[in-house]
Amino acid sequence: MNEEVEFVLDATKEGMNAAIAHLERAFLKIRAGKASPAMLSAVMVDYYGSQTPLSQVANVNTPDGRTISVQPWEKNMLQEIEKAIMNANLGFNPMNNGDMIIINVPPLTEERRIQLTKQAKAEAEHAKVGVRSARQDANKEIKDLDISEDLQKNATADVQDLTDVFTKKIEDFLDKKEAEIMKV
Repeated sequence: MNEEVEFVLDATKEGMNAAIAHLERAFLKIRAGKASPAMLSAVMVDYYGSQTPLSQVANVNTPDGRTISVQPWEKNMLQEIEKAIMNANLGFNPMNNGDMIIINVPPLTEERRIQLTKQAKAEAEHAKVGVRSARQDANKEIKDLDISEDLQKNATADVQDLTDVFTKKIEDFLDKKEAEIMKV
């Protein structure tokens, strides 16, 4: 196969992999009833005047499936961390016991599970848009290449095959996440 076509296909695969990676990160933030340190990954703490990720100022653990514990490395950060968790608007009610912050993760209601499933579907759709966008860019680049019509057709078919593979991966991720969310 033509070297230029190979380059376009590699770039396309890279773009599609980026869409999948983004989807995986988005799914980490959608809680599925079980406590996870990733639930607090978006929390930013005011650490001596600069916004710092919670994981850089405290140790975040899950002692059991319903509890998240946040152990700050500096005791004077307890109030700041507690405030940051409240401001992150995650629906959690942190409890400060003087040593650490404990967050009880409430079980999901059926209504909340349906909302989270819709959110997961929206994230999967964003990933599919990213994959289709990579396909569109690749097809445009292939059209602009100075190659025979047969090579163009074959390259376009290869791009479509890649698109189908990555769309299937997204569907599989979504199915797994939906099952995780709906499991009581």
